[in-house]
Amino acid sequence: MTSGRSWSAPASRAAPSSWPCAWRASAPSRSEGRGREGRGRRFRLREDRAAAEVASGYHGGESNRFSGGPVNQPSIRTVVALAIAAFAVYLAIYYWPNIAGFIGLILQAVAPLVYGAVLAYPLNILMSFYERHMLPKSSSRVVARVRPGLSLVAALLTLVAVVAIVLRLVVPQLIDCVRLLIDELPVALQALFSWLEESNLITPAVVESVTESLGALDWQSHASSLATTVMSGVVGAVSGVVSGTATFVLAFIFALFILLNKKALARQRDLLMERYLPASTLARVRYVLGIADDCFHRFLVGQCTEAVVLGALCALGMFLLGLPYALMIGALTAFTALIPIIGAFLSGAVGAFLILMVSPVQALVFLVFIVVLQQLEGDLIYPHVVGSSIQLPGIWVLAAVTVGGGAFGIAGMFVGVPLAACAYRLIKNDVYGQRR
Repeated sequence: MTSGRSWSAPASRAAPSSWPCAWRASAPSRSEGRGREGRGRRFRLREDRAAAEVASGYHGGESNRFSGGPVNQPSIRTVVALAIAAFAVYLAIYYWPNIAGFIGLILQAVAPLVYGAVLAYPLNILMSFYERHMLPKSSSRVVARVRPGLSLVAALLTLVAVVAIVLRLVVPQLIDCVRLLIDELPVALQALFSWLEESNLITPAVVESVTESLGALDWQSHASSLATTVMSGVVGAVSGVVSGTATFVLAFIFALFILLNKKALARQRDLLMERYLPASTLARVRYVLGIADDCFHRFLVGQCTEAVVLGALCALGMFLLGLPYALMIGALTAFTALIPIIGAFLSGAVGAFLILMVSPVQALVFLVFIVVLQQLEGDLIYPHVVGSSIQLPGIWVLAAVTVGGGAFGIAGMFVGVPLAACAYRLIKNDVYGQRR
């Protein structure tokens, strides 16, 4: 039902004069009014959403209706930081010779400390072994206070004993080999010249031309230049020996201080890390350091075990085959086996040359034997003793030795394997951790 009174707009919502007359004269229904209000609210919500997208810098997708809106600009601090970094790179490139010289000076100054830390690590393995087995059940404070010093002394005595045994086995037979080489050299040269004459490779004309060439040389000037070169070489060698001895002594003293105060140094390291590193970074650093320590420890123990086994097998095999210099070559093989993969080839070459001075046939037998032993070492000994301990596949061991040796020589060959094992374990744990 409709009332007889006509509807008029309230005073607060008077109809504008621009509305059509029909709208001014008649009132809209309530449903039409609610529809217009709903559409107005939805339109205002879309406007608010678009404004929020523009303010947040979002310009992608179909919902962005203001693609031409303002873009976030870098702050002044960011621009200044980039400019300073670019200028620093320019200065580093322009003054690189001076910077390289300064870095070399710093490295030379801290070299004894670095060598001391490197020397302390393998000594700490022996020291920790003696600490675990020297009166382990004693709870006396005196024993606990004396145990580190006694363990360090025992580790040093063990190292000295190993070096003395190797020198005792190698040096006397090496001296005998050098004497044999000196005694046999004239006979070998005479046999060589006789063979050359019999094969018509040396004719009287050749001998005459060589004699004339030697007579035309200024022997006095050559002798003077040779003496100058020898003297400069001797001075350089003496200075190098003195400098190396001083560096070794300082490094050894620093290593002793590290080992005697390792618990206090570990506490100080932990306090510094806890103070200056966030909790997540601290956990990650401790995780990486733990894996690196485990890889280097396993590598050193496994490499020493493999060297002893290989040296013993080499000496035993040479004894059974009746080859000379068995103890010396066995000790040399054990020493060079500390270098992964390449060490066996070095000992084989040196041993073959030494045996060649005695008998070429025995040298050939030794070469066959050392090739078989290297094959046995590569297929059975090294993978089971070292490869299983550091958990690194053989192909990566070879790659680490190749890259490390090409970059840093023998030291790179030695350090490359545990570094590769550490990287391999970190990546493997990260990949399989994400899969889980």
